[in-house]
Amino acid sequence: MQDFLRTTLLLALKVVSRIFYWHDIRWIGEVPERLWDDVRILTFLNHTSLYEWLFLGSAPNRLLRRIAVHGHIPVADITISRPLYGRFIRMLAPRFLSITREPDHTWQTVLDTIDKDSLVIIFPEGRMKRANGLDKHGNPMTVRGGIADLLRAVPGGRMVIVYSGGLHHVQVPGQKFPNLFKTIKLSFEFHDIEQYRSQIREKTGGKEFKKAVRADLERRRDLHCGDESSTTD
Repeated sequence: MQDFLRTTLLLALKVVSRIFYWHDIRWIGEVPERLWDDVRILTFLNHTSLYEWLFLGSAPNRLLRRIAVHGHIPVADITISRPLYGRFIRMLAPRFLSITREPDHTWQTVLDTIDKDSLVIIFPEGRMKRANGLDKHGNPMTVRGGIADLLRAVPGGRMVIVYSGGLHHVQVPGQKFPNLFKTIKLSFEFHDIEQYRSQIREKTGGKEFKKAVRADLERRRDLHCGDESSTTD
C-alpha cells in the first residue's frame, strides 16, 4: 500500500512539474536500448535548489515506480530536519537516511543498508550552490568522496549521471516561492558501474581511487552542466 501511495505521489508531482515547467532533456554518449534497466545509482551534479523534485517531470514512469519501491536516498541531516520539507521528501521514497556530510557512522550506515534492489539517489557535492556560484560558506562547489565509496559498494549495474542546468532561475536558496513557466534542463549519461570503476583504476594505476572519481565527476560537471542563465525563458 505504501509503495502504491508513493508511486501515486511521484506521478502527481511529475504532472505538476510538466504543467508549470518546460523540460529540455538531452543524452550524452551512447544510449542503451533498454536504458532504465538495472540502474543502481542516480548521480545528480550541479545541486542548486531544494526544488529539484521538479526533475521528476523528466523521469519516465517506470523509473518513478522504482524510486517508490527501492529508492535509497542519503540526505544531509540539516535538510531532512526541516519541519515541512523534511516530512515532504520522506514521502517520496521508502528509505531516506540522514547523514552528517562527514565520513562517519551515518555514511557507513548508508553503505551497509544497500541491497541488491536498491536504487541509490545521491547529490555528491553534498551542499547547494548559491547565486554567487559558491556554497553557503563561500567555498567552491566540489564533489565529495562518498560517491567513490558508493561505487565500491554497489557490485554492478548502471550509474546514470544527471547533469542539471541549474535551478536558480526557478528558485534561489532562501527564495520563498518559485518562479513558474521556466525551462528545466537535464542531460543523462549512462555508465556501466564495473566499466567505470575499471576506467578510473586504469588512469590511476589503482591508487587514489576516491580522488580520481571526484576529479572525473567535477570535470564532467563543468563540461556538461551548462549555464542556467540560458534557461530563463
